[in-house]
Amino acid sequence: MRRAVEAPRAPRTDAVTELARFVLALWPVGDRYRILLRLAPHDLGPDRVTEVLSPARDMAEAIISRGRRQRVFQTCTPPSVLARALEAYLLGLLECVNSGVWSDDGTGTATAALIAMGVDAHSATTCVHGLVRPESTAPCI
Repeated sequence: MRRAVEAPRAPRTDAVTELARFVLALWPVGDRYRILLRLAPHDLGPDRVTEVLSPARDMAEAIISRGRRQRVFQTCTPPSVLARALEAYLLGLLECVNSGVWSDDGTGTATAALIAMGVDAHSATTCVHGLVRPESTAPCI
């Protein structure tokens, strides 16, 4: 997960694009290790889980803060709380993969994350699908 968070990314763009890229980068890691993520709170304890997830949490919070300043994400919830809610949402989607009710290559999850942040469904879908197609380089907003 640390490698996915620390991997070189395209220069900063709008926060919608940045969040979609962030989720698309993390999804393969979460998908590959979803069983371990499920067991981590029991095996490692809450303090160690917080330590392991903190780089991703910090990055999510920074992206959400920028999105609020850009007025593309909802603003009624503090960024730190919204980042934790997004984390729980994404982990919940991974749990749905575990139980067989969700199957995804990351695009559905990235789209759902944008919608959870307040981006309308059409814009979220267009953004994510544009990012997974190499010929699309336009920002999402």
